[in-house]
Amino acid sequence: MDFLERCFKLKENNTNVRTEVFAGLTTFMAMAYILAVNPNILSSTGMNRDAVLLATSIASFIGCMAMALLANYPFALAPGMGLAGTVCANMGYSWKVALLAVFAEGLVFIVLSLTNVREAIFNAIPSGLKKGVSAGIGLFIAFIGLQGAKIVVADSSTLLTY
Repeated sequence: MDFLERCFKLKENNTNVRTEVFAGLTTFMAMAYILAVNPNILSSTGMNRDAVLLATSIASFIGCMAMALLANYPFALAPGMGLAGTVCANMGYSWKVALLAVFAEGLVFIVLSLTNVREAIFNAIPSGLKKGVSAGIGLFIAFIGLQGAKIVVADSSTLLTY
C-alpha cells in the first residue's frame, strides 16, 4: 500500500485504494462496449475482426497505463474508429486509407494539444453544450445497442417501434 500511496499520492488526492479500484471497474464497465463495437464496425470494412479486437485491447491498455503511470490522471483512453467506418461505408475508401486519415487526425490533435490550441477551443465551448453533447453521445450509444438487440426496429409510419 505504501508503494501505491507514493506512486499515486492517494492521500494528497483525497482518495484510497478501494475507491480507485471501484472507480476503475466502473469506468471499464462503461467503456467495455468499445471492445465489441470497434471489431464490429471495422470488420465490415474488410479488416480482420480478431486483429481489430486485439489492437483495440492493446491500445486501450497502453493508453490507460500511460495516463496512470506517466500523467497520474484517472482517465481511461480507448481508440474510437467511427471515422474509419464512416469513411469506408459512406465514402467508399479502403480501410487502409481510412486508418491513414485517423493517423493524420491523431497527429493534428497532438499538435493542437502541444500548442494549447486544443485547450482554448475546449474553453470556448459553453458548459451547457458540453453536457448536451455528452448526453447525446450516451443516447446514441444506447440507441445503437437497442437496435443491435432488436428491441428498437424500423417502422414505416413512426420511423421506430419496439
